[in-house]
Amino acid sequence: MNSSFVAYGPQDVRLVVECYPLAWVQSCAADGAIEASLLPLVGEYDEQGRLIALIGHMARRNPLHEALRGNCRATILFNGPQGYVSPEHAGLRDWGPTWNYVLLRIAADLQFDDALTGPALDVLIDEMERGRPSPWRKEELGSRYVGMAGAIIGFRAEIRSCAGIFKLGQDERPEVLAHILASHPDAALVEWMRRFNS
Repeated sequence: MNSSFVAYGPQDVRLVVECYPLAWVQSCAADGAIEASLLPLVGEYDEQGRLIALIGHMARRNPLHEALRGNCRATILFNGPQGYVSPEHAGLRDWGPTWNYVLLRIAADLQFDDALTGPALDVLIDEMERGRPSPWRKEELGSRYVGMAGAIIGFRAEIRSCAGIFKLGQDERPEVLAHILASHPDAALVEWMRRFNS
């Protein structure tokens, strides 16, 4: 793999987690059995901006809950921007098509905590509702909140390792990259390509 695809910093990891919070959370059972769910997660960071934990919640009836209660080791996958890049975008017929993407693969120890359910919901709601003209609050559910909150459980996933791939055109010749940036229709992907090819 091109070494430029794995050249990134804590701020890049944070941006992926903040912009693409829906991640695959997968159990790592010794017998090879796998349970996995897509869950929205919010990052927790240290003073240097490094990701140290992920906060989330899941339904108590989710098979992943039972799997992770028995073994707290989890793999968490964040998919960032991604898209097909055609020779048409490159402006060259003799250029091989490719797929640009961002991926974070995180190993974590996930611990459930009844006391974390409310705070996990609060942090997710605050993150998702930020910037809206009239942010929604959980209190608007009224008496329904207690029953709904009772069906889920909060968790904190402490990061053991984080590895990323940021394949965003860093290996392209400048003139080819410029053509892709000018012609690709996916604005989010183009923005990330610009970020990694400044």
